Amino acid sequence: MTVSLRSVAAWLPVALAASTPATQRDIHYDPNDYVDPLIGATNGGNVFPGASIPYGMAKAVADTTSGSNQGGFTLDGNPISGFSVMHDSGTGGSPSLGNFPLFPYVTCKDNDVNNCAFPKKTRSKGGSFRNESVIAKPGHFSITLNSGPAVEMTTTHHAALFKFTFNGWKGGDKPLILQDLSDLSDSRQDNGTITVDPKTGRISGGATFVSSFSQGRYNPYFCTDFSGAEIADAGIFADSRASTEVHELKISRSINGYPLPGGAFVRFEHGRNPVYARVGVSMISVEQACHNAESEIPDFDFNLHAREAQDAWKHKLLPIKVETAGVPKDMVTNFYSGIYRTMVNPQNWTNENPLWNDGEPYFDSFYCIWDLFRSQLPFLTILDPAAVTEMIRSLISTYENDGWLPDCRMSLSRGYTQGGSNADNVLADAYLKGIKDNVDWDKGLAAVKKDAEVEPFDWCCHGRGGLDSWNKVNYIPVQDFDYKGFGTLTRTISRTLEYAYNDFCIAQLAGAMGKNADKEKYLETSGYWQNLFKADQKSLYKNGTDTGFKGFFQPKYLNQTWGYQDPLKCSNTDDQSVCSLQNSGPETFESSIWEYAFFVPHNQADLITLFGGPAEFVRRLDYLHDKGITYIGNEPAFLTVFQYHYAGRPALSAARSHFYIPKFFNPTPAGLPGNDDSGAMGSFVAFSMMGLFPNPGQDVYLITPPYFESVQIQSPVTGKTAKIRNVNFDATYKNIYIQSATLDGKPYTKNWIDHSFFTEGKELVLTLGPKESKWGTSVKDLPPSLGHYVGFSNSTVGINGTLPANSTYNTPSARYKAQF
Repeated sequence: MTVSLRSVAAWLPVALAASTPATQRDIHYDPNDYVDPLIGATNGGNVFPGASIPYGMAKAVADTTSGSNQGGFTLDGNPISGFSVMHDSGTGGSPSLGNFPLFPYVTCKDNDVNNCAFPKKTRSKGGSFRNESVIAKPGHFSITLNSGPAVEMTTTHHAALFKFTFNGWKGGDKPLILQDLSDLSDSRQDNGTITVDPKTGRISGGATFVSSFSQGRYNPYFCTDFSGAEIADAGIFADSRASTEVHELKISRSINGYPLPGGAFVRFEHGRNPVYARVGVSMISVEQACHNAESEIPDFDFNLHAREAQDAWKHKLLPIKVETAGVPKDMVTNFYSGIYRTMVNPQNWTNENPLWNDGEPYFDSFYCIWDLFRSQLPFLTILDPAAVTEMIRSLISTYENDGWLPDCRMSLSRGYTQGGSNADNVLADAYLKGIKDNVDWDKGLAAVKKDAEVEPFDWCCHGRGGLDSWNKVNYIPVQDFDYKGFGTLTRTISRTLEYAYNDFCIAQLAGAMGKNADKEKYLETSGYWQNLFKADQKSLYKNGTDTGFKGFFQPKYLNQTWGYQDPLKCSNTDDQSVCSLQNSGPETFESSIWEYAFFVPHNQADLITLFGGPAEFVRRLDYLHDKGITYIGNEPAFLTVFQYHYAGRPALSAARSHFYIPKFFNPTPAGLPGNDDSGAMGSFVAFSMMGLFPNPGQDVYLITPPYFESVQIQSPVTGKTAKIRNVNFDATYKNIYIQSATLDGKPYTKNWIDHSFFTEGKELVLTLGPKESKWGTSVKDLPPSLGHYVGFSNSTVGINGTLPANSTYNTPSARYKAQF
């Protein structure tokens, strides 16, 4: 659907006024009240909506049989097949984790264990539930099956506590809880093992599973204990048959490839009282899984641990406070729920890495850094720099022990690289924003330089491919001759653009560390993106209609002749192409040449010139959005919403933001336009509504009005509180254009700020109005860029007009290089 900015302005007040205003709260309100973990639990959001603590390894939720159950639970009408303790959130591809699920029965018919359904495919027929029975909040999840059992759950870092209430229980019935050796994607390999103690009811075991979005395997272990009712008996099941006479099982995968069902069960003398199940998990051993459970949940005190989990979330969310007066409650919920999702993944698996133990933190579930570097990790750098410090140390430790920085990492395995070596961007972003203590930055610099200089044999999953050609012809060629390393020979345009930006980030890191020779070297290679720009390339629709724009990136062969890819291929208007990691894939990854045309984050000035000047840049950016070419449900779209700042039109960034957020992101189960990608979507919402959006890998935040009258962000590093306050704020969002600004009481005309705003506790006051103004439009007020800003007037853009034509204002590039 094509939507103009004029129609956006007409639509916004009606849509937002329809929400119920939030009650004004004291400054000490609990942000947990505004978190809805079920946002994205259907419509392909793929979120994990269950019980967890921030970055916790244990994540408990009900698992449904949905084809979109990557996060375990969905609200799309599919039944529950079990309740498991390990999950990821917001991923695409095949589901991950979901290992060793539990499943309850009020009774087996005639108290015969063989009358209960044990295999996942058959027991899920009894797993239906009503959506109204679902309750999800930070640290707590509960649901009631139509068959009777009500199941509540909470977690600590490495363990979960379940509370099973057997509604409908009758005297004489023996409730049963089973635990099996499956996972969400049915990937178990040979030799799954499980043991149940018939006296205590303890079930323990482990198995080998296939990691999602990687070539790896992993070996998790579990330890489950019960409390609340006397043990009647226990046993094992294999396929659809069970026995109380056998208490150990070792099971193969099976002949036809589908894992043979197998596991153990415990029956209880009665269901008069709730039965508690404590499940510890570990990647090291059964013994460590038992230790984790016993040390973290010693007394089966459900209410205690639910409160502790809730408090852990409150502690993480409280540094950001917004004025809720007059604002629709849905908007506040959208904001805090987005922040919440940034801290579900990655997961802190420190002391749970069997591959190495060097005393450094270990984080897992980076799905994937190609997604996370854009806004999620920059957001955490503001809100939780201590966690980001540990993540950086973990990435550097992975480089030391695995040989390379990962671009994706999950379940102890190297994930598939989607484009460049984007951990380079993450390290540079963190260093520039002050994350230095306890990090060996010399090793960090060595790691990113290795990405740029050394080609791995298998660059599917780390590093970069095609480096000989990169150094010889200065781009990644189509049908590259690469005999040193191997990967999917596709994505040559997106890889070239991403490698260039990766090198720019390396240059920033090197320069900030005083390594000037490295800085200059990588600044030069960061310009290689221009080698794929074909100035006379047009873009036509399939019916032959010309889009009216000329000049696009195009693939190029090793002999420096041009290839061709339709600039609209892989765009939101193209429903025919498959644009992922297939060996038949195109030269752009998950996005079109139209969108990648804007991916030069470090040199928007020269890009604007290539596009014909600022007015043409704005016209092209408008076309990208108005014609539905971009898809806000995918991460490459994020920065394009705010790139008007670089053309001197920050008001248009504000207008785009105020269209996309209420239109495509709302606090409902279907409220995400695409999968959350580990919290990337959540951080896009949070940054947009906070009014400061990063250009990741640089110390730059682009300013737009917050969605609240005021926002306060307390720095965990300095304890100082930064404030953004809107003057003339209105909750119908008619006044979304900045007329003027002050920073700490002094006039401020730049349309961007740096990270010191947060650490020094500055105050930004924005005076708003209903029309575009001259604020932030002068060349001196534009964000830093490596190149020359050309085509701007020395004054400003006219209100609601186009930028003056046929004028130039050359800013020495050295002035902008000095920013880096």
